[in-house]
Amino acid sequence: MKKRAMILALVLALVLAAVTVTGHASGLFDFSFLNDDSVTISRDEYDELKYAKERLEKYDAIDEVLQFIEMYYLEEPDTDKLMDYAAKGMMAGLGDPYSVYYTAEEWDAYWDDDAGVYVGVGLQLLGDPETQRVTITQVFKGGPAEAAGVRRGDILIRVEDIDVTYFTMQDAVNVMRGVAGEEVEIEVLHNKEAITYRMKRASITVNRIEYTMLQDNVGYIALHEFAGETTKEFTAAFNDLKQRGAKGLIFDLRDNGGGWVQDAINIADLFVDGGLLAYSQDRYGNREDFRLTPGADDIPLVFIVNANTASSSEILSAGLQDLGRATVVGTQSFGKGIIQVVNSLSSGKGGFALTYAQYFTPSGKAVHKVGVTPDVVSELPETDEVIYYELGDLSDPQLKDAFDAVKKLMAD
Repeated sequence: MKKRAMILALVLALVLAAVTVTGHASGLFDFSFLNDDSVTISRDEYDELKYAKERLEKYDAIDEVLQFIEMYYLEEPDTDKLMDYAAKGMMAGLGDPYSVYYTAEEWDAYWDDDAGVYVGVGLQLLGDPETQRVTITQVFKGGPAEAAGVRRGDILIRVEDIDVTYFTMQDAVNVMRGVAGEEVEIEVLHNKEAITYRMKRASITVNRIEYTMLQDNVGYIALHEFAGETTKEFTAAFNDLKQRGAKGLIFDLRDNGGGWVQDAINIADLFVDGGLLAYSQDRYGNREDFRLTPGADDIPLVFIVNANTASSSEILSAGLQDLGRATVVGTQSFGKGIIQVVNSLSSGKGGFALTYAQYFTPSGKAVHKVGVTPDVVSELPETDEVIYYELGDLSDPQLKDAFDAVKKLMAD
């Protein structure tokens, strides 16, 4: 492929160097080269050749470095790996922590996560590009991590010989995946104490939704991410709570790092009778509206958010707050207000996620690097201890404040 590119570049250089204009009115160009043979091409064809040459010239430095590596490096290089790292470097050069290139292995793992079934240890992670810290936001039920004693809220600091940061998180995930029954070692910080666990990988089934009935006919749904069959699972949970007599709903999005935008739109559609949920805008000023369909349930609705609530979670909570459809309780959310395109490579080996737009609430409020500001500020107790409560436990002060807020809406 490299040799073909170099030959094409040489041919293009010869072609363009020999071009002479012969007919401006007709839009045709004539050039002579190689034994004075004369070839006529259209302006469009000329422009395409010129564009191809200019693009090839951009990669001269990469090709030059690669040639030296191939010829002189101490050991036989893995050129496929070098190309993967070159692609990762391009994404890193954007300075956007959310634009990521995935190798073939990472790409497969990405879609395993979305499917919700894979072999690993059973952890959901959220990385913070500012602090570089990687927090365990969910320990999946029945998995090796839960059995070993890993807890939600712990900080993942090492997987085997990988020091875990925001930028090495995917490498750590790749190592935690593997063959069922084989062991892997991880280290976490729990309340500032470093704890090492060694556990055997196993088949994991992701539980993304948990729900229960609280007292006084209040339904409660906790959603951990927008992936897989989120819309279907949420709708089933909501309908079940309604059948059991729910007259108000608390929707817990704490530690939900986001996922598919369409799921956020689908869920919003259950509660808003048409209109605009949000809109995005790209660097050219192009706008895309995310609209809802007519017909909705008018059940009183309260969201709970925290500093780890991000992306699609913020589209949903900020949009319904902006429309006056829901009350938001908790602390300022993360502030990841961007839209990404997720594409596989044409080769089928690998893919990428690229930020292409920023989104806004219906009234035009930005969420990116700002977050969602709660209507009712509610914080967990200040302590060095990591505190997580059981599902539906009203001793959880944020859940209790959300419960009081939905009861007030139900009474109005």
